[in-house]
Amino acid sequence: MKSNWPVVSLGELIRLERRPVAVKPDQEYQEIGTYSFGRGVFHKTPRSGLEVGDKPLFLMKEGDFVLQITFAWEGAVALMSKAEDGLYGSVRYLTFRVDEARCFPPFLLIYFRTDGGRQQLEKISPGSAGRNRVLSVKRIPEVLVPLPPLAEQRRIANSVDQLTALINEARVLRQQTIEERQRLLVGMAHRLDLTPEEKLRSGWREVPLHKCLHLSRDPHKTMTDGSYQNFGIYSYGRGLFLKSPIDGLLTSADKLYKVKRGQFIYSRLFAFEGAYGVVSDDYDGFFISNEYPTFDCINDVARVEFVLAYFKAPHIWQEVAVGSKGLGNRRQRVEPEQILKHVVWLPPMEWQDQITAVMIQIERLAEEQSETAAKMDALVPAVLDQAVRGQL
Repeated sequence: MKSNWPVVSLGELIRLERRPVAVKPDQEYQEIGTYSFGRGVFHKTPRSGLEVGDKPLFLMKEGDFVLQITFAWEGAVALMSKAEDGLYGSVRYLTFRVDEARCFPPFLLIYFRTDGGRQQLEKISPGSAGRNRVLSVKRIPEVLVPLPPLAEQRRIANSVDQLTALINEARVLRQQTIEERQRLLVGMAHRLDLTPEEKLRSGWREVPLHKCLHLSRDPHKTMTDGSYQNFGIYSYGRGLFLKSPIDGLLTSADKLYKVKRGQFIYSRLFAFEGAYGVVSDDYDGFFISNEYPTFDCINDVARVEFVLAYFKAPHIWQEVAVGSKGLGNRRQRVEPEQILKHVVWLPPMEWQDQITAVMIQIERLAEEQSETAAKMDALVPAVLDQAVRGQL
């Protein structure tokens, strides 16, 4: 921060203002939540007063500066916008009004999104990590805030808004590019622009997937002294993600299944919402539970890239799930037999090879974009730090 900026106690800048509400059973209440590291506010699903029960609720107003007391140490701070006016927060969400004669509220939020600001909240949040670490309201005056003149606070906040808007725009463009590539793969795998007759003339044929895949499981007895690398599958065709290792002593599974690179895999429980993927090099040799069936492709018939592209189409998720118990809720399971009996239009191998080539290119571009995204993410804290140092 600039050496000529005065340092002011947070206790002089904010005033606690709580607005408890009398919860009525027949009224609807929508609560807010706050992300850690100053990443904003989210709106929870509305609930009736009957569902809320005797849980205390407090009214939110536009302009409230909010500290979530159990995660303030992790930067769970937010400024309520017009969209949050009239919503509610639990007892954990403390609402304050900012002395706007001295402090521009968006500038205050910027400060607590920096490492320095977050560390000060951490100091007044004694206890262990998680919900056992609670912010001490009495110690708020111990927090010191660098406070330039109001005009400078507004200028800094405006500069941060402009820079973060550019970063967010880049993120949106990146996501749009990813979605366009997914649509390209789906289009290549399904060729809905061709009639059945045109497909037949082009070498496509209708076959059940058991002609392309066979169930392949590699069970291993779970050892109590073992640790098993594990992963999960995102819904909506977004691929695999790393999970914490499975502790052999803690798991109830008597056996786990080892996977290998190139296998087609899905989640029985979340197949209805697109939890399909392919085991990449990163997950070769990992272990999964019985909830994740794996298949090997019959190489002279089908490429795994075609199968994956085929299962990226949302309408296929529901077609395959028909007949599953619990359809439409999160207890539904799609069994391997449902996958194998599903009939697909199988393109000729030359077209499948083109899908493979496009998927390889997309994966390379995705890696490059991930690196770029990481650099963009690193820009945000750098921008905030420069802002409170008066370097913007």
